[in-house]
Amino acid sequence: MTSSVEPPAIYNDPDNETTLCMKKSDLKLQVAAAIQACLDKKAEELSILEMEKGSGAFTDYFVLCSGTNPRQVQAIADEVELRLKAEGLRPAHVEGYRQAEWILVDYVDFVVHVFSEKARKFYDLERLWKTAKRLEPAELKPAARRKVGLKLKAKATPRKRAATPAVRRKKA
Repeated sequence: MTSSVEPPAIYNDPDNETTLCMKKSDLKLQVAAAIQACLDKKAEELSILEMEKGSGAFTDYFVLCSGTNPRQVQAIADEVELRLKAEGLRPAHVEGYRQAEWILVDYVDFVVHVFSEKARKFYDLERLWKTAKRLEPAELKPAARRKVGLKLKAKATPRKRAATPAVRRKKA
């Protein structure tokens, strides 16, 4: 007897370009977009955890942040969803939206946790996942590619503008 367990709907959508094997640079860009969405909605205490492969974690990254009231917590989660939806990525699962104490937005390869201040202190995920590597938002932006073979000429001195004489107009 075979079980008929289907993958989340995000992977069944032929129009959705998301795949299980995502490029690391694409993943970092998506996490960076989620972080920027949190910051744009004035999220507090932003933390990024890169989960270790052997830690038993079910995802690659956690993005954690806090809001000061239930409306802000929901607004942060909404902005994350809107920003990533614009890039063609929908969450596989969202939990806790109605209560707005701890909203979990699961994108499979990364999970965004938006907490109330009280819930953040109570659950203390940073302590629970203390073996995870802490990252700064700048670390998630892929390095710019360098073009090989191009040499730039160094300028000895900056160019000076040629002085042009001022022309006065005669009054009529």
